[in-house]
Amino acid sequence: MAVDTGGRERLLLAGERLMAERGPDAPLRDIAAAAGQRNNSAVHYHFGSREGLIVAIVERRQDAMDRARTAMLADLSTTGGGDDRLTALVEVLVAPMFTVPYEQGSTHYARFLDRVRMHPEVSTARNLDHWPATRMLVSKLYDSLTHLSGRERAERLSATSSALFALIADHESRAAVSPSGTPQPSQATITAMTVGMLGYPAISTPLGKGAASPDVVATTPELRFGIAEF
Repeated sequence: MAVDTGGRERLLLAGERLMAERGPDAPLRDIAAAAGQRNNSAVHYHFGSREGLIVAIVERRQDAMDRARTAMLADLSTTGGGDDRLTALVEVLVAPMFTVPYEQGSTHYARFLDRVRMHPEVSTARNLDHWPATRMLVSKLYDSLTHLSGRERAERLSATSSALFALIADHESRAAVSPSGTPQPSQATITAMTVGMLGYPAISTPLGKGAASPDVVATTPELRFGIAEF
């Protein structure tokens, strides 16, 4: 019996859209109907559960973004990133989020991610070992924040991820309302804001105290998903 790959693809897109609009508890029967599936159990057939669908959406986008970051990091290793390495790293972080999902046909991924990223299944979806470019990017970002203690680096990365998801979700919403215009904030603005959040001077612990290694940061649950979804 042939596998209905088209049906699976439609379920991924429908699940992404409806969860972006209604949250991760959007009825599975509505997702199946939006995907043109007459069988209300279509999600369970293809993904095993609601959680399986959520993880499949995340992994599909993240796999492609990791490939994009691999190429960007290779270019960065050649050029060195110029005088402002933090900005160069943040561009590797942000740019794929503005391009990859939409090249794959998404219309709602940023809003989906903003709604589901704290879901228990998502926060432990996969270890960064599965996404080597993103893991390397986390480490390089951590190392670039030399003005911060280890504890504040971890806090800054976590808080910045939350703000970044919200900003890109807002950008996506505005683009949907006015597709012919120039939605605000733009990619350049969001990149600059992210650099500002990460590069802001230390506000608490003196440099060197409470240090955490890059591996600790990369595998801390609240960072693992937050940064992975970059």
